[in-house]
Amino acid sequence: MAASAVRWLLTVAVVVAPLLAGAAAGGPLSTSFYSKKCPNVQGIVRAGMASAVAAERRMGASILRMFFHDCFVNGCDASILLDDTATFTGEKNAGPNANSVRGYEVIDAIKAQVEASCNATVSCADILALAARDAVNLLGGPTWTVYLGRRDALTASQSDANSNLPGPGSSLSTLHSMFGSKGLSARDMTALSGAHTIGQARCTTFRSRIYSDANINATFASLRQQTCPQSGGDATLAPIDAQTPEAFDNAYYQNLMSRQGLFHSDQELFNGGSQDALVKKYSGNAGMFAADFAKAMVRMGAISSLTGAQGEVRLNCRKVN
Repeated sequence: MAASAVRWLLTVAVVVAPLLAGAAAGGPLSTSFYSKKCPNVQGIVRAGMASAVAAERRMGASILRMFFHDCFVNGCDASILLDDTATFTGEKNAGPNANSVRGYEVIDAIKAQVEASCNATVSCADILALAARDAVNLLGGPTWTVYLGRRDALTASQSDANSNLPGPGSSLSTLHSMFGSKGLSARDMTALSGAHTIGQARCTTFRSRIYSDANINATFASLRQQTCPQSGGDATLAPIDAQTPEAFDNAYYQNLMSRQGLFHSDQELFNGGSQDALVKKYSGNAGMFAADFAKAMVRMGAISSLTGAQGEVRLNCRKVN
């Protein structure tokens, strides 16, 4: 492991520990939820994610994004994993998710391994929370303690998916509002946005940015225009972070400072507004970003979780029991 990665992990361990202690005392989720019922679950999820990321490093970003899109729509309840049926319309084909969210087969494969070890015990929601943590760490980012005990939703909402997820054209005020409505602070918002240090984006999501925005580096805009024409090529992919697209680091914030944010919503974080100072700090302090990202992921992972007798533990993540 690189020395920088070790420093990130040490920083996170020190800074996140007090937060986790407080959560353990006051929340329904627990670090020991499966310690007797399925003690190997974290190792199974880690092995599944290690295999998926080894096969395609982009998959780490895809699973992380899936977790965001699950948590922001009625909480971290695995509702995003439900397939549409003749009588049910789920979230997979909502505007922000259709032809975009991917990696469902990775979660299916991990779930199958978990079921083989501990039948009808571990929720799909908990598997996704663990997988997102491991995705970040396997790409060189921090790790954190995942609180467990979530239950799986019995339903999903395409309309809520269409209205609750921040879009690539969101303004800073919209971002504040949407993250704030989930109980996340402005600092959480800016840290979580750093997830865009990995992954790919479709031309249709950033076309208006590279052709219409004034606060964009001209050379960067020209580079992206080479593969994203003004019409056509909607599905053509480009790295969100052109510097290190497959490494979880703080280059995203350096990009923002040089006006090379791929999405309008990204550049809003460094555009003469309230988050400029924090972006500047993260751009020069990878450890601070790592620690804040880990803490924000813990908080996001607790959004409106189903626990106790709520929901169910699905046997197949794609359908209710």
